[in-house]
Amino acid sequence: MHCTRKITDNLVWVGANDRRLALFEGVYGVPEGVSYNSYLLLDDKTVLFDTSDNAVRDRFLENVTFALNGRTLDYLVLQHIEPDHSVLIADVVDKYPDVTLVVNAKSADFVAQFYEISPNVKTLIVKENDTLSTGKHTLRFFMAAMVHWPEVMVTYEETDRILFSADAFGHFGALNGSLFADEVNFDRDYMQKTRRYYCNIVGKYGAQTQALIKKIDPFIVDFICPLHGYVWRDDLPQILEPHKLWSTYQPEEQGVMIAYASVYGNTENAAEIVATRLRGLGKKVVMYDTSITHASDIVAETFRWSHLVFAATTYNNNIFVTMEDLLNDLVAHSIQNRTVALIENGSWAPASGKLMRAKLEKCKNINIVAEYSIKSALKENRLEELYAFAEKINDSF
Repeated sequence: MHCTRKITDNLVWVGANDRRLALFEGVYGVPEGVSYNSYLLLDDKTVLFDTSDNAVRDRFLENVTFALNGRTLDYLVLQHIEPDHSVLIADVVDKYPDVTLVVNAKSADFVAQFYEISPNVKTLIVKENDTLSTGKHTLRFFMAAMVHWPEVMVTYEETDRILFSADAFGHFGALNGSLFADEVNFDRDYMQKTRRYYCNIVGKYGAQTQALIKKIDPFIVDFICPLHGYVWRDDLPQILEPHKLWSTYQPEEQGVMIAYASVYGNTENAAEIVATRLRGLGKKVVMYDTSITHASDIVAETFRWSHLVFAATTYNNNIFVTMEDLLNDLVAHSIQNRTVALIENGSWAPASGKLMRAKLEKCKNINIVAEYSIKSALKENRLEELYAFAEKINDSF
C-alpha cells in the first residue's frame, strides 16, 4: 500500500524508509535506518527526481503509481547514479516506456556502466545552467561534481524555489512518519546523524561542497529536498551553516576531543587524567575509546571540535590497530585546521607517537602543541609532566 506525502501542491514525496539496513555502503552502522527520498513533480509534464534502493522497490513503485493517479511519467531526472538512488531505473522505464531520462554526460556514462537499459529509451543530456520547462515550473541544473561522486548534479525549481540537492544536506535515520525537519527536534535528535553523514560520506570533498554552496547562494531557496533525510522548508541556515563550517574544515565548537586506544587501561588512565585536568581548567571535553566507538562517529567529532588529543599504545612496533584505522580515516577525509596533542605508550619500544605524528602531518594546518610518552604505566613522579601536557593544550586556545 502506498505511503506518500505532499511537499507543495505540485510536489509529492514518493520515497521510502529502510529500517533493516545494518550498514550503509557496507561501512556505516545505521541502527535507526535510512530514508531513500524520491520526489514527483506534477505539472503539465510529470517529473520524477531519482529512483530508490532495491530494498524498498515495491513501496517506491506503489508510491509513484499512486501519486501519478493514472498519468504517465514524462521525465526521470537522474541526479546521482549511486545504486541506492538509481537501481530502479529499468523498472521505471519498463513501466513508463515513453519517459525521457534527464542526465548529464557523466551520469549517462555511469548509467551505461551499471545497468542494461533499453537502447530505445529517450535521453536528454543537460549541461551547467541548462533549463527545462514543465509547464508552470522551470528546472535549472547545476553540476556538483564530487559531492560526492563525479556525475552528481542538483536541480533548482524556479517557481516554488526548491533545491533538489542530491546527496548534499542529508542525514542518516529513517523519517518515522515525519517529512519536514521542523516537525522534529532536529538539533537534538538529528544533527549528529547529519554531521556523521556529511563528514564520512562527503567530508573529503570540502572544496567541491563549497563550490556547490556558491552556485546556489544567488538563488532564493525555500525548500531543500535531499536524497536522504528530512525536507527543509523553515530555518534553512540551521542546515546550511554547519555545512559551511564542515566544508571549510572549521570547528563548530571550542573544546577538546580525546580519542584513545588502550590495551590494559594504562593509556586510558593517562587520557582520563588529561581530560580531568582540562575540565578543571574550564574546557569542554569529550572522550572516545577507539576499540568501542566506530571510527565514523569519531571522524564526525573531529570535524566538530577545535582541539584533538590522540592517545595510543604501541602495538607490533606500530600504532594500536583501532587508532591506526581512525587516523587513516582522518587523513582520507582531509581533516585540517586543528590543534593536536599526542600521547604514546610502549613498554619496551615506544613508537606510536612518532607514527601518529607522521600520519597527521599529511593533513593541512595541523598544529601539534604537545607530546607525551609513557612506558607501561603512569607513575606518580611523572604526574606533574602530564599536568604540564594538559596545560599546553589549554594554553593553545
